[in-house]
Amino acid sequence: MPELPEVETIKRELLKAVLGKKITAVEIHNPKVIREPAVEKFKQGLKGAVIRNILRKAKVLILELANGKSLVIHLKMTGQLVYPGTGERSRVSFRLSDGKALDFNDQRLFAELRLLDDWRSLKFIQALGPEPADLSEEQFKQRLDKKKTKIKPLLLDQTFIAGVGNLYAAEALFRARINPFRSAASLTDKEKGVLLKEIQATLREAIEHKGSSVDQYVQLSGSPGGYVKYHKVYDRKGKPCLVCKTPIQRITQAGRGTYFCPKCQK
Repeated sequence: MPELPEVETIKRELLKAVLGKKITAVEIHNPKVIREPAVEKFKQGLKGAVIRNILRKAKVLILELANGKSLVIHLKMTGQLVYPGTGERSRVSFRLSDGKALDFNDQRLFAELRLLDDWRSLKFIQALGPEPADLSEEQFKQRLDKKKTKIKPLLLDQTFIAGVGNLYAAEALFRARINPFRSAASLTDKEKGVLLKEIQATLREAIEHKGSSVDQYVQLSGSPGGYVKYHKVYDRKGKPCLVCKTPIQRITQAGRGTYFCPKCQK
């Protein structure tokens, strides 16, 4: 699933590519991805609307329109936005005033498109915790205080901290030398501070390299992100740890694959 760095990359690219352009037509090739409103109202609400602003909240994209509505896009597992699009694999194509199309692709049809009067009313948005960049070390420590949950699943809880997913949680925990099986309550104040810094640094670096192209993620141009070659543990099962040469392990934790170094991460 695209995480904060991937969605932030797409947001920045959209701002350069489509801001101020008018949606002249909407071509729907598979209505399953449209969650609300009904298909015809979705098309009518978008046709003729100018893209006024583009926001990101956690892993969600929001295209604010000049007609007061917002197009909310949750890419989920395999969603993609490609511009200019060809329409060959698109589930929905947004025709723009420059004569080009913004294609929404989604191989597995898990993604969600919504046209809303107020994106802030979405329960998912309202439930989001703070993003890592918005937390001070003291605030992070307070949020971790007395949490008995294992640290890795806790980092995936979007109500606890927003935008971090399986990939970047694994990378940050390795960089902080913290075992994913540790309970949050077991972390020392020093470990908590280091963990926040490593989460923030990992996300910054991933954004600089346009995200990680694992599974279906691509940049707006359709090109892959470049951060995969900098992964320390994710998707490196059996390969030597870049620090101690111990083989990286992959285990299942809370239903998710977790990569870690059993020697470096204590």
